[in-house]
Amino acid sequence: MSSLEAKGLSKAFGGVKAIDNFSFEVGGHDIVGIIGPNGAGKTTVFNLLTGIYSLDTGQVFLDGKELTGLPQHAITRAGIGRTFQNIRLFRGLSVLENVMTAADPYSDYNLLDVCFFTSRKRRREHAVRDLSRHYLKIVGLEGYEKERPESLPYGLQRKLELARALATNPKVLLLDEPAAGLNPSEVRAFIDLVRAIHDQFQFSIIIIEHRLEVVMELSSKIFVLNFGKLLASGTPAEIVCNKAVTEAYLGQEET
Repeated sequence: MSSLEAKGLSKAFGGVKAIDNFSFEVGGHDIVGIIGPNGAGKTTVFNLLTGIYSLDTGQVFLDGKELTGLPQHAITRAGIGRTFQNIRLFRGLSVLENVMTAADPYSDYNLLDVCFFTSRKRRREHAVRDLSRHYLKIVGLEGYEKERPESLPYGLQRKLELARALATNPKVLLLDEPAAGLNPSEVRAFIDLVRAIHDQFQFSIIIIEHRLEVVMELSSKIFVLNFGKLLASGTPAEIVCNKAVTEAYLGQEET
């Protein structure tokens, strides 16, 4: 089981620090949450971990191997997969092809195999197709393979993005607002789905989520950000009772 360690992450935009010396560690089979008010820097953390943004200072390690400064594709290959706050699906491809785009880069064929459509290329394409169908079945999208993503209800689009993230074969899975836009019954089903996936694949999961019931129910530990800085960390029970979190995150003062 893999572990992710972030040391002293910092990032500024136009002189404003979006993330300020944020450190955390995720163990081999943990689900942890990152919460905080709007603009606290949560998605920026994911963008730093996955190489979308470059770090001003800090280091990122996966299983002791430093990932700092690597390009996005190399970080994904190393084992960090993710979903996005705003769904990013390929509208010109089918549901199945969307998942295949994530699995295909792990294929072992070369340019000649592609040009001449060799038996090795055909075998690998068949394997990728079967594997992608497997991930679609896991998230409950069996039978939707030929549909276009834009034709799916919003909740199913969220599941498709999750299937595509699974196809990158992650050691650590980052979920950015995965329950956004879901109705209460869909949120309940999503919690159950994440728990089932976690039990099946045994990888670590980091969740950014405004729906507190998702984070509180799934996470063993929660990190609270405020203005880019770590405000508090602890178990869900500890976070709920933390006065500073109540004031900053919920906008209330205890009496």
